[in-house]
Amino acid sequence: MGIGDGGDGRWAERVRPAMASAADWLTEEGRTPEGAARARRLFEEHMPELVPALDRLAGQLPSPEARTLLTMAAVRPFFSGCTQIGRPGTLLRNYDYAPEHCEGTIVSSHFLRPVIGMQEAGWGLLDGMNDAGLAVSLTFGGRYVHGRGFAIPLVLRYLLETCETVDEALERLRTLPIAIPQNVTLVDPDRTVTVHTGPDIPLTETQDSCAANHQHLPVPDEQEQVTRTQTRLAAIQAAGVDVAAMLRPPLYQCAYDDWLGTVYTAQYRADEGRVTYHWPGQSWEHSFDGFSPGSLTVTLGLSGGSGDS
Repeated sequence: MGIGDGGDGRWAERVRPAMASAADWLTEEGRTPEGAARARRLFEEHMPELVPALDRLAGQLPSPEARTLLTMAAVRPFFSGCTQIGRPGTLLRNYDYAPEHCEGTIVSSHFLRPVIGMQEAGWGLLDGMNDAGLAVSLTFGGRYVHGRGFAIPLVLRYLLETCETVDEALERLRTLPIAIPQNVTLVDPDRTVTVHTGPDIPLTETQDSCAANHQHLPVPDEQEQVTRTQTRLAAIQAAGVDVAAMLRPPLYQCAYDDWLGTVYTAQYRADEGRVTYHWPGQSWEHSFDGFSPGSLTVTLGLSGGSGDS
């Protein structure tokens, strides 16, 4: 979906139905006038460049809860799967979640600069790229702690709107409070890095530019049995940037009932301004030069497996 700067009604028409339940996404504090005011102040302090865009979008939504949600500074924690790897110019990731709770909207926007990505929570991004050749994506860090700060989809949006290189994005990321542990992979034409972030740790670069769903602490056996995070990390380290590997186990997951099924595979060639979304037997490419709004129906899961459509 092309939304431009969000002011012509296309964005609002798309997100307004989902925003009717915005209060359900907010923390208990965020549903109070005092909490909403604190969220607004945090946004203004850390993302001042996006304040005009926030006001333009929020002005099209009738409920105050929706306006607070757009700050993503008072959002209840949510936990997903995901595996990702970066190489200079290329970012490859699997997004694993419950399909019925994934927005599933690929957006081309121009708030501060051209950005393409997979939208989440109104105007946040699960992954994306900008016209400077910077691409970013997220995975949950696997630790169930929560603090005051931003939900990571808006952080990715902010980095793509205001940064051109990995180094520039890292410097901005160091200054932003993050509400829950997250792993972020950043790619530009010359460099790639994955970092661990969270409310209780400083920004930490990893040895390899890839991530699954754990950080610096050992993964308990019961957590590994459910998420297979260490298994997936080892698999992507061995495979490298290989789409075929992402579309088969252990990287491709079918545990949709457990919120751990692969919803899509995204391959960003940010230095070319192109992204291809992959599913078993299907793909869909978009670019800054050739973004064509439309829709695609896909079947999730592997042939003979436990996938749902």
